[in-house]
Amino acid sequence: MNRIDTRAAIVDAAASLLRESGPAAVTTRGVAERAGVQAPTIYRLFGDKDGLLEAVAEHVMAAFVAAKAGEVEAATAADVDPLDDLRASWLRQIEFGLTNPAVFRLLSDPERVAGSPAAGRGRQILAARVHRLAAAGRLRVPEPHAVALIQAAGVGAIQTLLATPREQRDPTLGETLMDAVLARILTDTPTGVPDGPVATAVALRALAPDLDALSDSERRLLIEWLDRITAAG
Repeated sequence: MNRIDTRAAIVDAAASLLRESGPAAVTTRGVAERAGVQAPTIYRLFGDKDGLLEAVAEHVMAAFVAAKAGEVEAATAADVDPLDDLRASWLRQIEFGLTNPAVFRLLSDPERVAGSPAAGRGRQILAARVHRLAAAGRLRVPEPHAVALIQAAGVGAIQTLLATPREQRDPTLGETLMDAVLARILTDTPTGVPDGPVATAVALRALAPDLDALSDSERRLLIEWLDRITAAG
């Protein structure tokens, strides 16, 4: 095997062990045996066990994020209601965290998240879903604030559920938290007509970068005004 194939085989082997038995099972010897390589190869490619675990977490998360990106494109092309799309994505995120607790815990470390391309791409995809809501006139808060609220609530829900014995978990916790966040960020009118000046500003802010009738400087000025309105609201 070449270097790329060897690295992929090691990551796949470690990912299987991590999924089956958790981080403690990801030993150099165990991974080497499953991947069919010598232990020194792992040290040469990943440095140590922590380096290997980070690579595995990134690999699993990247695959999940790639699927989410495809979902956004499909939902946009099919004109799926942006709120329905966001709800479905939220539930899939909760399920991913509960199904991959070791990966979730690794990527819940703020330092790891800051340097994770997959986590950054995941945030971009969430921002795209929120942007669709804003463009539809459904958002009453600035898009970055909505993204932060959704992300914080999602991480909190997964952490709480993972910390609770499986038989004692509240199966409605995720949806209940989602409803609470939506009540905070959405307008009261489901018609797509912005409800009040702030919601109107948020909707126009979502569309402002595409207003070709304005010059670049005019668009920048308009965005500055709209950001000021939404921040004051």
